[in-house]
Amino acid sequence: MNTPTRTTLYSEIQPHRQGMLTLDSIHTMYWEESGNPEGIPIVFLHGGPGAGSTPSHRRFFDPSSYRIVIYDQRGAGRSTPLGETRDNTTPHLIADLERLRQHLGIEQWLVFGGSWGSTLALAYAEAHPERCQYLILRGIFLCRKTEIDWFLYGLRNLFPEPWRELVAPLSPAEREDILGAYHQRLMHPDPAIHMPAARAWSTYEGSCSTLLPNPATVNYFASDTVALGLARMEAHYFMHNIFLPDNALLDNVHKLHAIPATIVQGRYDAVCPIISADDLHHAWPQAEYIIIDDAGHSVWEPGIQATLIQTMERLKTSHPST
Repeated sequence: MNTPTRTTLYSEIQPHRQGMLTLDSIHTMYWEESGNPEGIPIVFLHGGPGAGSTPSHRRFFDPSSYRIVIYDQRGAGRSTPLGETRDNTTPHLIADLERLRQHLGIEQWLVFGGSWGSTLALAYAEAHPERCQYLILRGIFLCRKTEIDWFLYGLRNLFPEPWRELVAPLSPAEREDILGAYHQRLMHPDPAIHMPAARAWSTYEGSCSTLLPNPATVNYFASDTVALGLARMEAHYFMHNIFLPDNALLDNVHKLHAIPATIVQGRYDAVCPIISADDLHHAWPQAEYIIIDDAGHSVWEPGIQATLIQTMERLKTSHPST
């Protein structure tokens, strides 16, 4: 078999089916399907939590080969209500993914997720390994306290300028508990209070997500829908240790040993440092592990993007639909 050589995104496509799935009395979830209705089912898990999905996310997959499922998690993107934290936990998100799979009549699917999407993919696969044909994971985030502390404090060592902007609205005392101070602001009902905090938090993350400065990435993170969903959901989940026991993802990774997987990690990922991917790989040596030596965190980093596309090209010929 020839090694797949494609490294560029596919052309823009439109969904051929989409809808709003009622989850409970509060939440309604946006979902869409594009590509080949009879193709290999793959579900895309966006980051954040709370960042939402975009039309560009469809472009990683050959639309003639894949049945592409994209959705927005509770409180994110086009799901409603935006930024809603009630009944919004990792177990809820796992159950939502199962509900979506059942709603679409899919028996098994490939699961593709980066950053928080990798977190949710691992949590989902550990809960429902029989539903996962293959995992494609990027920018590993295991949501341990050390990782959250790095995001809020350690990043200052690499990105002091964005960090100063993040803490500028905070008093010296509040800077001792950045998460608590931002959580209080982000949950405030007044948009005059929560929106500036959301933009500051989200812009900080966007500014640290690429190896080289990328104004387009920062502008995307600063947009109102992304900023509110991302900042509020991240603070909510971080305050509650993602609603899972400490180290739950690594402690249960043995449940994934029979599932084939590819892990793609930027060497200079500052948002989700490579130590987490390394820890995951050592706990799950069966998974393919690819380090991109000239990349940061973003899925749009050239080396990460190309490797993910190559992986999907390989899988469309080696991993047929069930």
